[in-house]
Amino acid sequence: MSLDRALAPDPFDVLPPVPAFTVTSTDVTDGQPLDELFAHTSVGGKNLSPQLSWSGFPAETRGFVVTCFDPDAPTGSGFWHWVLVNLPVSVTSLERGVDPLPEGAFCVRNDYGERNYGGSAPPPGDRPHRYVFAVHAIDVDRLEVTPDASPAYVGFNLAFHTLARATVRPTFQVRG
Repeated sequence: MSLDRALAPDPFDVLPPVPAFTVTSTDVTDGQPLDELFAHTSVGGKNLSPQLSWSGFPAETRGFVVTCFDPDAPTGSGFWHWVLVNLPVSVTSLERGVDPLPEGAFCVRNDYGERNYGGSAPPPGDRPHRYVFAVHAIDVDRLEVTPDASPAYVGFNLAFHTLARATVRPTFQVRG
């Protein structure tokens, strides 16, 4: 079976543009490979979410949503690894392997079917995958979604409430 295919677009290149702010991490670097700590257990990783910190978001920000999406998954629809909803505006960083979540925040099911961070696990031998970690500054205290919402439904709601976005795009590959 061949995994040869066109390169998928970055998800935020096809959405309406919003201003940017800054996200930093002691764990991940834009364009650089993820450590196995952040990979899924199915490929020998520890399945930990990376440390993230953000700043420079608009003054009118009332909350945040953090997502991680792999546009390179051979699915036709990418792969959602993390959708952390309704972080209070007072939270501007997450520690590695964040647990427990800040009060009021929750995860919707990722594409592994779990309500947590699910680490990278591209098919062995496939090209490096991009993992788009995004922090969305929103104009409401909380999105009106439940833990049963799909990542796509959260994304639909974000389209109407995102004031600005910060992204970092590390990569990961499993050698075949």
